[in-house]
Amino acid sequence: MAVTGFDESERLIWAGRAAAYAGSFAKLCAYPVSQLLDAAEVGPGVRVLDVGTGPGTVALAARSRGATVAAVDAEPSMVELARQAEPAADIRVAALPELPFDDGEFDAVVANFVLNHVGQPKTALAELRRVVRPNGRISLTIWTVPPAAGQALLGRAIQAAGAVRPLHLPPLPSEEDFPRDESGLTDLLGAAGLRDAGCETLLWDHRASAEEWWSGPAAGVAFTGQLVQSQAPETRAEIKRHFDLFSLEFADSDGVLTLPHAALLARARR
Repeated sequence: MAVTGFDESERLIWAGRAAAYAGSFAKLCAYPVSQLLDAAEVGPGVRVLDVGTGPGTVALAARSRGATVAAVDAEPSMVELARQAEPAADIRVAALPELPFDDGEFDAVVANFVLNHVGQPKTALAELRRVVRPNGRISLTIWTVPPAAGQALLGRAIQAAGAVRPLHLPPLPSEEDFPRDESGLTDLLGAAGLRDAGCETLLWDHRASAEEWWSGPAAGVAFTGQLVQSQAPETRAEIKRHFDLFSLEFADSDGVLTLPHAALLARARR
């Protein structure tokens, strides 16, 4: 299967940034892990594949439930962290839309905030369907669009500073995109050949210091980080100035930010 320009951009975005991610956004992305595993009915003896494992948060949680775990990530530095976190799991460098596993190899497949990062979402879902057994379970999370107020903080600062999106960060092609709401994700699961699809919205407040929250984009983590780093120095300074200003809306008396977030949790069967 062809790797798209969007996929290639994502590989560059995440190259070598596992430690920076682990120190910034990983705690945020860990919030839905328990619900994600519940949705896939992960428990003792279940053969589960964690796609896009990052630093291994989901793989570790699945192992703690007694599951037999395999995991993959496109970024070698993430795989290294995941192997340190969960040495008993089979963790490999691999990426959607092609996974190095046989048809129907797993009872369950989970993907925590992975579909955001692939250039062909429906094709990626079809690949998840391929590696799960008949009647096996798939669960996944993605961010909602429009974003919740806390998730939008960095984007607001970038926009207020007049930052320009560079050419090396292409958007997802319109023909591959889909509505990032409950019905849009449910319809995409059905279009990929999955059945009994359902979706719910998860809402939570993420707490972090302003310094921690800024450390991710400052280190170039994720799309927003790459967008920040690609700007001229004066624009980067303006982004930081607006970030500091907008952060006050979410800060308590100790300066800790309470950031509302929203994500979609979907489940389906092969």
